[in-house]
Amino acid sequence: MPDGTPLRLVHGGRWVVSRAWVGELTGASAGTLARWYAERHVQPEARRHPEVVYTVGRTHYFDQQAVEAFWAVWQEEVGTGRLGRAGRKPGSPATGGADRAQRERAVRVALAVLREEGGYRRGLAAQLAREHGGVARSWQRAVGEARAVFESEQGAARDAAP
Repeated sequence: MPDGTPLRLVHGGRWVVSRAWVGELTGASAGTLARWYAERHVQPEARRHPEVVYTVGRTHYFDQQAVEAFWAVWQEEVGTGRLGRAGRKPGSPATGGADRAQRERAVRVALAVLREEGGYRRGLAAQLAREHGGVARSWQRAVGEARAVFESEQGAARDAAP
């Protein structure tokens, strides 16, 4: 580590590992690692992040065997393998968002409206949420993606004009 604190050391005759080591093992972001530890009490016992067993300065260490057991159960039950951002599978209900197919459909709908109306107007996302269902924030993201495509098309059309 840059500050000289080891990722792994022996304490009480057992290997203990730092949160940075856990991140290297799992591929999880710092935010995911913090969430796993903070929310450990709401997880089933087998999938509960281990408790801190040793501290050096501000670095917490966890029993290596407990971390490896936690990760094995997490992979099996949650099925993430190595993690990406936030430690969630794309489209999982835990993300609070629609899966990619739903997002792409929403972008297509928004893009069709932008083309029909000749551009963006305030309140479009709210209107689409009312007409097609869903959360207004999801429609705002879809409209944002559609606007980028629409504006790109408009720029290409201007460039191609004689």
